[in-house]
Amino acid sequence: MSDTDIAPPVVERLTDNAALVMGLLLVFDSLHYVFARTLLDYLSPMVSGFYMLGIATLVTFLYLWRRGQLRLDVLRKHLLFFLVVGLMVSGATVLSFNSVRYVDAGTASLLGRSATIFSVALGLLWLRDRLSAGEWAGAAIALVGVIVISFQPGDFLRLGSLFVLASSFLYALHTAVVKRYGEDMDFSSFFLGRIGATTFFLFFFAVSSPDLVWPTWKAWLVLALAGLIGIVISRALYYLALRKLQLSNHALILTLSPVVAIIWSILFFDEAPTLQSYQGGALVIVGVMVLAWYQRQRRLQRAL
Repeated sequence: MSDTDIAPPVVERLTDNAALVMGLLLVFDSLHYVFARTLLDYLSPMVSGFYMLGIATLVTFLYLWRRGQLRLDVLRKHLLFFLVVGLMVSGATVLSFNSVRYVDAGTASLLGRSATIFSVALGLLWLRDRLSAGEWAGAAIALVGVIVISFQPGDFLRLGSLFVLASSFLYALHTAVVKRYGEDMDFSSFFLGRIGATTFFLFFFAVSSPDLVWPTWKAWLVLALAGLIGIVISRALYYLALRKLQLSNHALILTLSPVVAIIWSILFFDEAPTLQSYQGGALVIVGVMVLAWYQRQRRLQRAL
């Protein structure tokens, strides 16, 4: 699949400056829980997720239609694939948006790095990957960090942690499904199908909610920013950076995303993780970095 099919020209030009791409990716990736926390002041999580993905789907559809890259036949051919992926991502979205009712955006972002552990586990159990001793050690350190964050006094914090962990698992599961069944699909069709199917399921979540309302103009402004920045541009940068960088470097950069999310959380909401969350988050980040470093070393050895 071509990663540049969906990218706006300005994003394509940015890839000429790798350092700038890395910095922007780090900033935009850190905004997921920040947008979730901001929208909580306007709409319920089920409703805000639907509107946000709906805007992203509409923008992507119009963009591909204007560039003559709209291929609805691909969407029909892989309908079951998109429905499965959309259901998992919509569930992950609702859970992550609900989590900020109970934990601050920084803690949620720290715990969200647990997706790496779930990805490793799925790779072992489903894709038959094998880990070196160093990779096992990194995964174990990160797992300890997850436990430290999750098991703290207070039912609300534990509930919020469970939401983030469940969301991370669903997102990691969707990634494994995409890697196994979606890699040969052209990227523009895949991207539109993925966010379109996610919007489809979020619509049913929204209409089933008693909190479904028409957003105010302020809410629409935040939703538009979340859809454009948090979905369209963020994911375009994600895949473009993945194309420019080694996978291990890509993972290491995103490991720093919670640090930026904590800064946003303090600046915008005057909320900060607890000391125990910082300690657990540090273990998660170290564990993921160790895991990524050993994976890089293994790939370099294979290349020799």
